[in-house]
Amino acid sequence: MQYIKHYSSPIGVLELVASDLHLTHVLFREAQKKPSRQLDETTENSLIVEECIKQFDAYFAGKLKDFDLPLLPQGTDFQRNVWEYLKTIPYGKTISYLEFSRRIGNEKAIRAVGTANGRNPLTIILPCHRVIGSDGSLVGYGGDLWRKEWLLRHEGSLPRQGQLGLF
Repeated sequence: MQYIKHYSSPIGVLELVASDLHLTHVLFREAQKKPSRQLDETTENSLIVEECIKQFDAYFAGKLKDFDLPLLPQGTDFQRNVWEYLKTIPYGKTISYLEFSRRIGNEKAIRAVGTANGRNPLTIILPCHRVIGSDGSLVGYGGDLWRKEWLLRHEGSLPRQGQLGLF
């Protein structure tokens, strides 16, 4: 059985989808690009979805830095490898697509890393928003770039609006 619930976050409605045992999708409902999924709509509650909501409440309140949920993202072996590596990027830090590619052992896979990030079915929880351009630019976020900027500011990776960044 699939469980679907919508969560109102400060950056838009998130669609939370879980099976009986795992969280499978967290997607921005209004994003211009989002990974495709084929599910029947079910609005029953699940313990995993309810725990996800508690953790999102804590995250957006600035009280949670690392999510602890049973995850089951569906994708190719390469995509799952990329998504697994996303969990190692610390809260409040960023990494470039190039450095990310180097760390997973294939510098030439930079475009494939970008494509895998764009298909991340568990946004925020698998923090693809922490991957940026080599020049520090905010590029390549399926949840729209304004959300990526908001998330990085929330986590302290970018100065808050109106603050001067120190070099």
